[in-house]
Amino acid sequence: MPLNVGIVGLPNVGKSTIFNALTSAKAQAANYPFCTIDPNVGVVQVPDARMDRIVTMVKPNSIVPTTMEFVDIAGIVEGASKGEGLGNQFLSHIRQTDAILHVVRCFHDDEVIHVAGKVSPLDDIDVINTELLLADMETVDKRAAKSEKAAKSQSATAAQKSEWAAIQKLQAVLNAGKPARVTELEDDEKLVARDLFLITMKPMLYVANVDEAGIADGNEYTKLVEQRAAEDGSGVVRICGAMEAEIAQLELSERAEFLEAAGLEEPGLNRLIHAAYRLLGLITYFTSGVQEVRAWTIKRGTKAPGAAGVIHSDFERGFIKADAYHCDDLFRLGSEQAVKEAGLLKSEGKEYTVRDGDILFFKFNV
Repeated sequence: MPLNVGIVGLPNVGKSTIFNALTSAKAQAANYPFCTIDPNVGVVQVPDARMDRIVTMVKPNSIVPTTMEFVDIAGIVEGASKGEGLGNQFLSHIRQTDAILHVVRCFHDDEVIHVAGKVSPLDDIDVINTELLLADMETVDKRAAKSEKAAKSQSATAAQKSEWAAIQKLQAVLNAGKPARVTELEDDEKLVARDLFLITMKPMLYVANVDEAGIADGNEYTKLVEQRAAEDGSGVVRICGAMEAEIAQLELSERAEFLEAAGLEEPGLNRLIHAAYRLLGLITYFTSGVQEVRAWTIKRGTKAPGAAGVIHSDFERGFIKADAYHCDDLFRLGSEQAVKEAGLLKSEGKEYTVRDGDILFFKFNV
């Protein structure tokens, strides 16, 4: 099952428009708050020029790209942590995602109603982030009393003491108005934080939704978003949701012409997908042959047996070795045979850390 990214923001900032363009789906997009109630889910192919080159060289019978799941979550309003709007229902949807794309309106348009009556990116960011912080503070505070009592008892275990230490650190950070993800935790304390399912522990990427004039160099609004992102350790991607929605409706043959006319090398959504991929700490390796070329998603730092396990648990359980070479060597030398002759195809064992862009062939026995 692909890892998923939740798309959040105030009502009418362009979440559903961007989701529709990403997935070529039809999430309801209307000019009034709360038009999205139940989250819309779409699985999106991760664009990868390396895979395209491998396919051109190998000419396989089938192609299977790697994917990500995007979840369009209804607009959050001030007071959501206390149940305002459709509050707690939406917060529970966010808890189930692996990362957050925070869409921020960075364009002015009198015909698109803003829930607060004005365009103010930093105010919008503060509303969302405050509600997420308040929800996490409530979660941590509920655990605190029980945790403190257990940690201070004469029979306290190391795990109980570790939990109380983590709780105190998290409370200090959240009470300072900072997201839980910036808390400095020991490894055992990180396990405590993971079990709390804190929303602000998730990595976040701001998506500055601009008009066409703001695509190339941004505008006064995007500069504010970029500054805020730098302060809280988040990233920023700038795209024009309206244009991306238009591009998504074109035939593939028409898209290149449209992008050239607009002075763009690729759709902004490609950059957004890649940024979300990196946000989750993901990399891609490939399996390649005449029958199939396939891309596989793993966490950065995964060892060879773990990478084999995403294909099938038997591959990991009975792992013997992996024949590995990098796609850059294939592109440079022109064939797998040439890679072998250059001594660049190597048999790797259980301690091999898979690289982004590796082409692997696993040997196993069960």
